[in-house]
Amino acid sequence: MRLKHVRLFLAVTFLVLLSLVACNVDNNEQHRDDGRGKNEETDETTATINEAAKEVLVSLKNQSQQIVATATLTENKDGVQIKLKGEKLPPGKHGFHIHETGSCEAPDFSSAGGHYNPNHAKHGKKVSGGPHAGDLPNIEVNQDGTVQTEVIANLVTLEQGESHSLFKKGGTALVIHAKEDDYKSQPAGDAGERIACGVIE
Repeated sequence: MRLKHVRLFLAVTFLVLLSLVACNVDNNEQHRDDGRGKNEETDETTATINEAAKEVLVSLKNQSQQIVATATLTENKDGVQIKLKGEKLPPGKHGFHIHETGSCEAPDFSSAGGHYNPNHAKHGKKVSGGPHAGDLPNIEVNQDGTVQTEVIANLVTLEQGESHSLFKKGGTALVIHAKEDDYKSQPAGDAGERIACGVIE
């Protein structure tokens, strides 16, 4: 009888231990699954935030401090894409540049400084040693005063702390000029006075 009792006791003990081990394995698997889910969710959230942080909206005001254009800046493989949409601007071609200081004090916007030029280059794509990092293609305003265009600034970045970042110390600005840039005259393409300005922030 004692031998049967011992065998029964051992069998029951073995089954209990086996059950405990199985439960522990299931719990570990559950924890691992939960961990992977949270990590994946966090990664997706971070990616969304990073993507959103790469888009910057700039409002450009005229000398009367009226908003006449908006620019959307987006980082891509070619540099910074600038989508410009404006109204109530003088028809014709106008110089369009990134300037070296994030300040737009009316009426002349001279507070924006010169063209953004971290490489100390010459102005214009038509001259040896050019262009400035802030030199952009001319924009053309329609007869009704509107403009909608896209340009690429391939010598700058939106990444903070990087060389040629538009978010350098002191900031930068977008400026529209009264005349077109001839891409060669020093130091600013003979583009005339500044008629609209917006701080990149």
